[in-house]
Amino acid sequence: MQFDDDADLDTSEVRDARRSRVPGGRATVGGGVAGILALLLALFLGVGPDQLGLTEGGTAPEPSSDSAARVAESCRKGSDANTREDCRVVAVVNSLQDFWRAEYARRGGRYADASTVLFTGRVATACGTATSAVGPFYCPADRKVYLDLGFFDELRDRFGATGGPFAQAYVVAHEYAHHVQNQMGTLARAQDRRQGEGSNAVRLELQADCYAGVWARHATSTPDDRTGRPLLTRLTDEDIRDGLDAAAAVGDDRIQERLQGRVTPETWTHGSSTQRRQWFHHGYRTGDMARCDTFR
Repeated sequence: MQFDDDADLDTSEVRDARRSRVPGGRATVGGGVAGILALLLALFLGVGPDQLGLTEGGTAPEPSSDSAARVAESCRKGSDANTREDCRVVAVVNSLQDFWRAEYARRGGRYADASTVLFTGRVATACGTATSAVGPFYCPADRKVYLDLGFFDELRDRFGATGGPFAQAYVVAHEYAHHVQNQMGTLARAQDRRQGEGSNAVRLELQADCYAGVWARHATSTPDDRTGRPLLTRLTDEDIRDGLDAAAAVGDDRIQERLQGRVTPETWTHGSSTQRRQWFHHGYRTGDMARCDTFR
């Protein structure tokens, strides 16, 4: 996975709130038992903490002076994205939004941008206050993706993913797929909170995996809005394998087996490892979001 070394990164699409103070309220998703419960419910790659029913409302985090400018100062070029994890997130977000803007325009629509917030420990959102135990999530109320970079270590060390830069890109792409679903009105289909193999919640997550694959298919050919050249210049078969492995690592069956020693399909919210791999690969193979209708 390689970005154009000379490309300019748009850091306005990523807010660095690491080391921020969260004013007021308290996080009700924490470590220990509560954290494990959050992991079982969210299965790491879900939508906002409001859907978990474990959070309180909160206000936006207040960045400390040193962290607020960290990404803006350090992540200027594609070469930075090739060497720094936080800058890689900036570049992936830029690439994702370049693609979705172009895709919406091609279909006669208009894509509304969504920013990403990097945080450490806990964060206050329009969906409530959450801790890192929830994992990466998208909050439809403020249209932002929230990410603690420490999750990538968890993905590799605790859940057995091979890791790699594109595994990280897959995670971000999955969350931006939820933003696309929100704009299309699809996200509302999963609000019934039902669980199980055939539930709308599972179909929603599998579609997000498929959309992530669609972006991956076009990432090296979509012109960057700022330069007219693709921001992502190289994506290898090994990168795609890393993405497929990451998708499988957060399958309901694998996480349940690891955390509770048994698989209970009636409680699934995201789909099995096989399903998640299949739908990401389907999106990558077809490159067509219209082929990602998991609700049919």
